[in-house]
Amino acid sequence: MTIKHTLAALLSLALLWMGKLQAGEVTYHRFASEILGRDYPYALYLPEGYHESEQAYPVVYLLHGSFGSERDWVESGGLRQTADRLIREGRIPPMVIVMPGSESWWIDGHNEAARTAFLAELMPYIEQAWRVVPQREWRAIAGLSAGGYGTLNFMLERPELFAAAAALSPASYHPLPPRRSSAWRHPAFLDAAGRFDEALWQRSNYTAYLTDYLEREEVVPLYLSAGHRDRYNAEHYARVVRQALLPYQPELVSMEVLNGGHTWRVWRASLPNALAWMGRFLQGPVPLETLAQSRVAEEKVAEAP
Repeated sequence: MTIKHTLAALLSLALLWMGKLQAGEVTYHRFASEILGRDYPYALYLPEGYHESEQAYPVVYLLHGSFGSERDWVESGGLRQTADRLIREGRIPPMVIVMPGSESWWIDGHNEAARTAFLAELMPYIEQAWRVVPQREWRAIAGLSAGGYGTLNFMLERPELFAAAAALSPASYHPLPPRRSSAWRHPAFLDAAGRFDEALWQRSNYTAYLTDYLEREEVVPLYLSAGHRDRYNAEHYARVVRQALLPYQPELVSMEVLNGGHTWRVWRASLPNALAWMGRFLQGPVPLETLAQSRVAEEKVAEAP
């Protein structure tokens, strides 16, 4: 074996060793949801060292698209490999990533109350069951397509909850979705007669929350992206969102256009920059002792006359 081949082999072994050393863990879980009347499933990414550390971590809630599942970001989006690499490179802090499963478009639709279940059950459950910091500065939300629709809705309705957000090819069409969109046949938007509920779409879309958001003090830094050949014209609708927010948060709304359509190729390419964007605004892991002291201090303030 030549010296060149020996060095190449040693480099490969070193990279393999580093990859294993910095490998996060993905597992699948569920809990009983009273609101949904069924189990609420979610996939969970834990950074390398989570089980050994005595720390609480920032958390990102990562939403799937229409007719998707909690497995999509792991099986099609390369989530674990991307998060591992970004943490290793120091582009994002070690974080917990929660990928919930929903049968709706992240709204209280005709088929289930997905919005209420997310806010009232999933988030409190995660922040009790896993070591994440249950405060805005350690929490972000992101999603693709219908998950981008949900992301914009959540961040604009509840900006006090999220330090940053990312919407990839968001299906936040206004005033109505394109006829080819799966929204027209999704149970979330179909009334008892099987007709698309236009009024539900309009009162659930981000435009219903925009005015109140622009009057609040909290600003949620937002990353937007879309493919330049998106068959639903998501690039146009993302630009509309950006234009609406730009006067209010000029340095805190970013837009990226990638080569491609409404596909996983675009979302995989967009994911690193989306996570890196949110990582800029998230606080890093904190010792559990520090978190406990902070909670005690907050309780004392709340109890004060």
